[in-house]
Amino acid sequence: MFETLSDRLTSVFSSLRSKGRLSDADIDATAREIRIALLEADVALPVVKAFVAQVKERARGAEVSQALNPAQQVVKIVNDELIQILGGETRRLRFAKTPPTVIMLAGLQGAGKTTLAGKLARWLREQGHAPLLVAADLQRPNAVGQLQVVGERAGVAVYAPEPGNGVGDPVGVARRSVDEAKRQNHDIVIIDTAGRLGIDQEMMKQAADIRDAVSPDEVLFVVDAMIGQDAVTTAQAFMEGVGFDGVVLTKLDGDARGGAALSVRHITGKPIMFASTGEKVEDFDAFHPDRMASRILDMGDILTLIEQAQKTFDEEQAAKMASKLASGDNFTLEDFLEQMQMVQRMGPIKNLLGMMPGMGQMRDQINSIDDRDLDRIAAIIRSMTPAERQDPKIINGSRRARIANGSGVTVSAVNNLVTRFFDAQKMMKRMAGGMGIPGMPGGRATKAAKAQKKAKGRRMSGDPRKAALGKPAAPDGQEAAEPKKGGLLGNLGGKQPKLPPGLQLPPGFDPSKLNLPDDK
Repeated sequence: MFETLSDRLTSVFSSLRSKGRLSDADIDATAREIRIALLEADVALPVVKAFVAQVKERARGAEVSQALNPAQQVVKIVNDELIQILGGETRRLRFAKTPPTVIMLAGLQGAGKTTLAGKLARWLREQGHAPLLVAADLQRPNAVGQLQVVGERAGVAVYAPEPGNGVGDPVGVARRSVDEAKRQNHDIVIIDTAGRLGIDQEMMKQAADIRDAVSPDEVLFVVDAMIGQDAVTTAQAFMEGVGFDGVVLTKLDGDARGGAALSVRHITGKPIMFASTGEKVEDFDAFHPDRMASRILDMGDILTLIEQAQKTFDEEQAAKMASKLASGDNFTLEDFLEQMQMVQRMGPIKNLLGMMPGMGQMRDQINSIDDRDLDRIAAIIRSMTPAERQDPKIINGSRRARIANGSGVTVSAVNNLVTRFFDAQKMMKRMAGGMGIPGMPGGRATKAAKAQKKAKGRRMSGDPRKAALGKPAAPDGQEAAEPKKGGLLGNLGGKQPKLPPGLQLPPGFDPSKLNLPDDK
């Protein structure tokens, strides 16, 4: 969505990094480039003027002039101002003190209200709530049937007493739905209202009547992020005619320039609360201004990536897989397939890589990634027998031909997969062995470490005289062997030495007890 804006801002900041100090001319040139980037992204003109003026004012202040790296300070200023334009802080839903909490959706036809109702219901169900979807759009053909299908996919109940297609009273349906939720113990009611292709008085009156009938705790304005400047006009009209508490952006995965997201919040003063990023019911999450600003400036969105991983991966399963990866020996093609499927459940690979910092510079390579390549790899592995998955070394020529035929790929594709798996296995073994680096887990021990380990096995004697000689302690009940000593008489071991004729030692004399000094 924000690729064009992100690319322009990244190029602006790259030209600043070579400057040790920023002059007024540099600040003006930077502000002009930022203005052009925002206008190209279809941001409303009043928003652009306010944004650029604030950036220029702060850029000329002490926080930049006294900074060691002025370019980084300018990036920080732009990031802070983007966060403010997008809402500052994440706005949470307000829940009623006495259930059920009533949430009303409003917006033009085609904005994606019905699909978004199912996504919001599923998101709330995962938070531990019991939502009820209400089919109050009785104008659009088959709107009631669509909501029932979406509710089934989301795993939530749907209240649809009227057939729709122009038949029924939407205000009465909305009013009765609150009583139905109380009877069925639903703590949240989500009302899907009718829209129009354009703003008209009939639509506004119906939405206002539903609002007055149910007194919703939250009125959410659903806007298509791809309609650009019209999003601001529509938001102002709904604000005056019905009023709303928050904004929900749909189709953020589209190829529009994203100006609506930066404009609606500033013009209406109402926060962006949720964002829909795909067609599946799980492609939905709370809107975080700081994370969106970080994405726009190509600084990544690691927190969202971590949250998606935590929702997808089972902790026990992840710990088991981590031990296999650490050992390097037990990792099989079966484990590889399981890991690949877990990553796929987190979403498209392109989206995951896009959350990494600095990936904007590799956008062309990321866009060339095709998730169907992972499906082909999975097909190859599933075409193998359990024995072949456990031990790929047994896969000979005839087996590879059979696997290729079974998975619908060429033999060379099977060869490439097996070869890359063996390379990965070798790399894991090297990592498990510390890469042969001293001090790393499993690596070679240093001489000092070996000496220290050897010394740990020796226990010194408690006798100070023996300890001074370096004599080790004896086992309980045994006399420790005397250490051998160098020197004239030190190595005699208690034996009588041969002496010249005429020179005799006293009977019972032990020369080892003389404790003579060693000769060097």
